[in-house]
Amino acid sequence: MEIPTKSDSMHIGRKIGRIRELRGMKQEGLAVELGVSQQTISKIEQSEKVEDELLAQIAKALGVTTEGIKEFNEESIFNVISNTFTSNDSSTINAINLQPTFNPIDKVVELYERLLQSEREKIELLKGVKNS
Repeated sequence: MEIPTKSDSMHIGRKIGRIRELRGMKQEGLAVELGVSQQTISKIEQSEKVEDELLAQIAKALGVTTEGIKEFNEESIFNVISNTFTSNDSSTINAINLQPTFNPIDKVVELYERLLQSEREKIELLKGVKNS
C-alpha cells in the first residue's frame, strides 16, 4: 500500500480512483455510468483538479457526495475501521463484528433497487442509440 503524500491529499483524481476501487468498481464500469470511455476515466484519475459539474456526476455514479470526494482521506477511514472494530476474543474465527448497526436485508434490497435502476437507464440509453 502506498503512503499518501501531502500532494495526494489535494489530488482529486487519485481520490476518485481510490473511492472507485473501494466501491469495487472498475474504470470501465464508471465509464459506462458516465457515458465516456475508460481512457477518459484514466485521464480524470490522473488529474489533480476536476470541474465541479463532472465531479458531481462522478460522485453520483460512485454513490458519494462531491464533498465526500473532496474531503476523502484514507487515513481517517482506517482510523474509523480500527476504532469501530470489536472482538470479544482473540481468535481469528471470532474476530468479526457480527452485530451490524443496519438491517442486512434492507441493504440487499437497496442495492438491488439501485442495480435495477441502473439497468433501466442502460436500456433507455441503448434504445436511444438504436433509434439514432
